[in-house]
Amino acid sequence: MVGEKGSARGKEDYTEDGTVDLKGRPVLRSNTGRWRACSFIVGYEMIERMAYYGIASNLVLYLTKKLHEGTVKSSNHVTNWAGTVWIMPAAGAYIADAYLGRYWTFVISSAIYFLGMCLLTLTVSLPMLRPPPCGQDIADKDCPKASSFQIGIFFFALYIIAVGTGGTKPNISTMGADQFDEFEPKERHRLPSGSPLTRMVQVFVSAMRKWKLNVPIDSKELHEVSIEEYTSKGRFLDKAGLNTGQTSPWMLCTVTQIEETKQMIKMIPILITTCIPSTIIAQTTTLFIRQGTTLDRRMGPHFKIPPACLIAFVNIFMLISVVIYDRIFVPAIRRYTKNPRGITMLQRLGTGLVMHVIIMAVACLIERKRLGVARESNLLGMHDTIPLSIFILVPQFALMGIADTFVDVAKLEFFYDQAPESMKSLGTSYCTTTLSIGNFLSTFLLSTVADLT
Repeated sequence: MVGEKGSARGKEDYTEDGTVDLKGRPVLRSNTGRWRACSFIVGYEMIERMAYYGIASNLVLYLTKKLHEGTVKSSNHVTNWAGTVWIMPAAGAYIADAYLGRYWTFVISSAIYFLGMCLLTLTVSLPMLRPPPCGQDIADKDCPKASSFQIGIFFFALYIIAVGTGGTKPNISTMGADQFDEFEPKERHRLPSGSPLTRMVQVFVSAMRKWKLNVPIDSKELHEVSIEEYTSKGRFLDKAGLNTGQTSPWMLCTVTQIEETKQMIKMIPILITTCIPSTIIAQTTTLFIRQGTTLDRRMGPHFKIPPACLIAFVNIFMLISVVIYDRIFVPAIRRYTKNPRGITMLQRLGTGLVMHVIIMAVACLIERKRLGVARESNLLGMHDTIPLSIFILVPQFALMGIADTFVDVAKLEFFYDQAPESMKSLGTSYCTTTLSIGNFLSTFLLSTVADLT
């Protein structure tokens, strides 16, 4: 009797969602996964983010101070790298879903990431991998430039890190969810249903292959149609649901798959719109930091503020404004709008866009002031400190933090809320896509302005 009970308890202790270990054996719920495993994932994420933001915040300083690049060139290098970092998760997610799985994609990408960090450490530590230092009395344009070999090794290390980020960023959250059993009520999570990007591409390929065919008037003739979910908009994509006798997923798609694709397409205008504030955000780690290097950084008689620390004001003011928004603004405005969120997601997003216009206006005025003082002191292009406090830059960083409360939060909520249930992960990836496009757009705009002026 005792043996039967023990056997029953042992059977119940196995996960019921088909989870197996690396050797293909069923796993016990009591001694695998859960928060014990998640603690390692959380610890990894904390350390990885510290490493990434440490590099991103100081990269423009290293390029200008150690590799002696100009402001425009160094800023473009930073935004190109950041743009690559934020677009690589799309490739990493696809590889995980279609080929290697999340675990091995994560492990291999972490090894690549670590390799990049080691190589980057060597490039900044060995004197032979950077040009000789520039004298204090020498103008920036006359400093010895880094050789092609030195530049190549440095950026090779950076882009190895970008590749490693691509495999870890999209899989770490889903790996955390995988540590819980779907059939345990307290641990239930949604299982993945294949690559959503592949499903969208299948709809386009199938529709293009049948572009000469006409969509039937009666929607019931489409493949696996559900009247409740069918919409008549975007009828060209409906051709993907025409049954021509071929059952390949690249020739025949269900109406559910087609409607999910339509829904993702509808969000593209918002994706494009939010690329503009992402371009402005890119300036916080490039031009805004570069401004700080030229100003008086003294805080008391013995301490100088590192220019990269100015980014802390973005986070500080974002945390403060999030609390004020949720605890004061939303309850107050809810009385008039009757909206549980206070205002709609698009209204919140629009408010943030207006704030970004204000940010650039403030940054313009501050830059005019900085250049004016530098010109009066005959310090343009020199290494000497401009007699102007670095704290004059605080308003633009503070406003950036407040604007993020509106744009970043609304953007994430919108993409997640509007995405179909089976494409939530792809919907949230739109956020990183906007950051990537914004960084590349920053490179284009800065290069264009530099060439024209």
